[in-house]
Amino acid sequence: MRRIILYLFYIALAPAMAHAQGDTLTWRQRVCHGLDSLTALPLFETTQLGLYVYDLTEGCDLYQRNHRQRMRPASCEKVVTAITALHHLGGRYELKTSMLLAGEVRDRVLWGDVCIVGSMDPLLSQGDVGQMAQLLHESGVDSVAGVVRLDLTMKTQDQLGWGWCWDDDVVPLTPLTVDRRDRFVQAFMNGLSAAGVRGVTVDRFVQSTVPQNAQPLCEARHSIEQVLERMMKRSDNFFAESLFYQLGRLSGKRYAGRKECVTFVDVLLRHIGLNPANYQIADGSGLSLYNYVTPEMLVRLLAYAWKNEQIRQCLLPSLPIAGVDGTLEKRMRKTPAEGRVMAKTGTVEGISSLSGYAMSAEGHVLCFSIINQGVQKASQGRDWQDKVCALLCAP
Repeated sequence: MRRIILYLFYIALAPAMAHAQGDTLTWRQRVCHGLDSLTALPLFETTQLGLYVYDLTEGCDLYQRNHRQRMRPASCEKVVTAITALHHLGGRYELKTSMLLAGEVRDRVLWGDVCIVGSMDPLLSQGDVGQMAQLLHESGVDSVAGVVRLDLTMKTQDQLGWGWCWDDDVVPLTPLTVDRRDRFVQAFMNGLSAAGVRGVTVDRFVQSTVPQNAQPLCEARHSIEQVLERMMKRSDNFFAESLFYQLGRLSGKRYAGRKECVTFVDVLLRHIGLNPANYQIADGSGLSLYNYVTPEMLVRLLAYAWKNEQIRQCLLPSLPIAGVDGTLEKRMRKTPAEGRVMAKTGTVEGISSLSGYAMSAEGHVLCFSIINQGVQKASQGRDWQDKVCALLCAP
C-alpha cells in the first residue's frame, strides 16, 4: 500500500518534475492573494505566525511571512533530524546491536564474557534478543562462566533530553532498549533461558566496554528507512532521538552528547548556506523547550532534500500524506490537498506546525513550513494550516 501511494504521488508530480506550464503569474497572484487573506484573520491578533512557501518548480520564493523569526518547531524538528541523518549517514545506514564473546568455549561452557554493544536501536525487539541468545547456544554455549558486559558508551548517560520537562511521557534515552522499554537485562535473560543457556542471573550484568580480545558473534540490524517511517509517520520521539544520536556516534567520541550531534546539523546548515549561530538545536525530536528554528531553515532543508535524489527517495515515503496515513490521516480529507500534501506535523503546548511538500493543481511542486506559536488549542493551528494547504493545491 505504501509503495502504491508513493507511486501515485510521483505520477501526479511528473509534469512538475519537468516544468510547470500555463499562466504562472496568474496562479501566483491568486495564491498570494489567498494567503494574504488567511494571514489577516483575527487569530493572528493574539498569536504568532511563521510561514514560508517556496516553489521548487520555478526555483523561487512564493510567499513569506515572518519566515526568519525564531520559533519552536515542535515535531517539525524531526525534519531537521531526518534530512541531516540522510545527508551524513546515507539511505543504506543500519542500526546494529552487536554481540561478541570474550573468552573461549570448552565443554559447552563460555569461559569468559558475553558482550553486548548498544546502538540505541528503537526497533530492537524481544524477538531480536531471543534470536541473539539462540545463536549463542548454537555456537556451542550451554552456560556462561563470566559476566554479560553491556557497552552503553555510544551516548551520554542522560536519560532525558536537554530542555525536556519532568512530566514528559518519554522512553529513557539509553542505548539498549527492547520494544521501546528499558528492559534489556530481563529480555536477554528470558532469551537465554528459552535457548537453553544457563548460569546468567541479574547480578551477572555489568556496564563495561568491550575487551580487545572479544570476537563478533552476531548482530541485530534495522535500516534507517525502517526508523524513519515510524519517526515521521507516527511522530515517535524515541525513534527521532535514536537517529539524532547516530549522528553523535559519527564523532567517534565515547559518551557522545547533544553537542556532538548538533555538530553534524551545523555542517549541513553551512552546506546549504545558512549560519548555524542563528538557530538552536536542543534535541532530535522537537520535544525540548529549547529548540529554536525558522520556517526559512526548514524550507531550505526540504528544498535541499528534494533536489538530492538519494535523500528524496528515503524521505518521501516516510512523510505523512494528507487524508491518507500517519498523523495527517484524518486531515484535509475532501479538500484539494488530500493526497497532494506530504508533510511532518508538530504539536507541543502552545505550538502547532506543519512542514513538507505540496503539489499545486498547476503542476508546481512546493515546499513549505508553517509554525503557529502561542495558540491556545493545537486545533487552531491545524485548521489554519489545512486551509493554507488547500489553497496551495486548489485548481
